Amino acid sequence: MFVSKDFTFDSAHFLTKYHGKCENLHGHTYKLRVTVEGPVGEDGMVIDFKELKALVKDKVIDRYDHQNLNDFFENPSAELVVMKIWEDLALELPVKLYEITLWETAESFVTYRGN
Repeated sequence: MFVSKDFTFDSAHFLTKYHGKCENLHGHTYKLRVTVEGPVGEDGMVIDFKELKALVKDKVIDRYDHQNLNDFFENPSAELVVMKIWEDLALELPVKLYEITLWETAESFVTYRGN
């Protein structure tokens, strides 16, 4: 069974290894989808949405919302940000982290499965 929860956060960044508009400071309303995988437990759930929400809020949203991502990453591309989010969540979850998708815009996103 797969369980997903969506989140949003607002952050600024500039790409230090890119030549074009995105090398200038700009912001995004990021959309983050965290998907976990596991069996349905005796309580009828894979994971309580409340538990998933609290963990993502603590490890991701509270850290990056309304921040400049360059304070955390040398070159905060969506790919590098999603890999760090994976690293921060994978060991904390009581079930297997299956996939993370991070949208920079409604049409542009990356998906990561830990490999």
